[in-house]
Amino acid sequence: MSQHTRQGTTPQTIPPGGAPAPERTGAPDGRRLGLTLGMLVLPMYVALGAPSVALPAIGRALAVPFGATAWILAAWSLTSALAMPVAGRLLVRWSPFQVLVAGVVALAAGSVLAGAGPALSVVIVGRLIGGAGAGATVIAVFAAATALPGRQRIRALGIIAAASATASGCGTLLGGAVTAWLGWRAVLAIPALALPLLLAALPSRRALTRSGSGSGSGSGERNGSTGRLDIVGAAVLSVLAGSLITLLQAHSVGLPAPVTLVVAAAGALAAVGLWWRVRSTPDGFVPRRVIASRGFLAAGLIGGTVFAGYYGVLFPAPSLIEQATGGGPLEAGVLLVPAAACSVLAGRLVGTLTDRFSGWQVSAGLAALTVVGVLVVALFTGPIPIVLGMALTVCGFAGAQAVLVSLAPDLVAADDRDTAQSLLNFMNALGGGIGPAAVAGLSGIVPVPVALAALAALPLAGLVLSLTRRPTAGRRPAPDAMRGSPR
Repeated sequence: MSQHTRQGTTPQTIPPGGAPAPERTGAPDGRRLGLTLGMLVLPMYVALGAPSVALPAIGRALAVPFGATAWILAAWSLTSALAMPVAGRLLVRWSPFQVLVAGVVALAAGSVLAGAGPALSVVIVGRLIGGAGAGATVIAVFAAATALPGRQRIRALGIIAAASATASGCGTLLGGAVTAWLGWRAVLAIPALALPLLLAALPSRRALTRSGSGSGSGSGERNGSTGRLDIVGAAVLSVLAGSLITLLQAHSVGLPAPVTLVVAAAGALAAVGLWWRVRSTPDGFVPRRVIASRGFLAAGLIGGTVFAGYYGVLFPAPSLIEQATGGGPLEAGVLLVPAAACSVLAGRLVGTLTDRFSGWQVSAGLAALTVVGVLVVALFTGPIPIVLGMALTVCGFAGAQAVLVSLAPDLVAADDRDTAQSLLNFMNALGGGIGPAAVAGLSGIVPVPVALAALAALPLAGLVLSLTRRPTAGRRPAPDAMRGSPR
């Protein structure tokens, strides 16, 4: 525990039984709010899988090597992850609805730019902007959902997780159909549909305004964090994440050796800079008291490894099915629909499981499912094993997203809830970028099955961590301790 943790803001540990806290009367309905927010995340999660089937057409249309088009996927994952902690800081001053509007506008503008880009560089810039908007939107969505009490919270998060996993799993189907009928530019512009869907959130504006943000309880006034963004901390975290993604894809995109060395050096310096910044500025962009809270880093690492397993399998799955069946991207997308549908089942079951088991036990089971799913795709050929393995990783992804994000309010003090949630989502999204980047990089050196087998080591590490590094369950503090000491 950090020595900078202040009296009255003691971080929370996870209840041993995972039982939800008592619900407040008059709180927003979790199912209704979950459906509203789940609709909003559909376009941005489709944007993760849909462009993958359009990359060959993009390469031919823009006259660039196929390897270079990998940046279209990497750019989105990178800025999406980086925008999450920034959006968490904005929630100190803004309501979730305001952050949601800003995120959706950036998401739509970037996607339109990417779809209209005359050159690959313009397309990548559009994807960078759109990814940043997607990251902010995700944080606003989860800020509103995690502010709900007990059972309503897990209900809303289960619906959102099911929507996100279904959208990402069906992205290849939609991407193949849109590419065949409307062209690759329409595929890249799909996330702009979030803008009209924002109208569906207007009836829930009151709930989105009073939920999530801690401004109404003095959050953000403490420790001098209000209105001030730690630029240095944000910069070193951004360089570290960007360097990691770039290095993993260096071989697949043909990055020259001198450039690779420069990127590696920048990443190493950023890692040292982040360590120094956390120690010297405990209330900075990455607050020391948050990452020092028992269980926080473990939860982030578990989520990141599960996300890496899911997105790492999602990346080659369409092409593996095409090779096995001799069909095209549309047929591959159709075959993956049953796997995507499993996310709905996982979202509905997660609430029941957390009533009977602790969050750490559930996360261990989800990590185990992900390991098995990755290995099934790696070891067996044919469309059925691929769909089965994909279904297992979908369940792990959807369940982990709901369980781990729902634990964020119990891991830290109430004043740090939004910051912790954004950093936890950052680690999850970064894992989602690492998975396909690792498979792409390794597949240029070893066969794809071997690359996938190596990928299984990541969710396996998450499984071991959830079993061996979980914090000791402790008592739930009094309400005053959860509120914190505003300044």
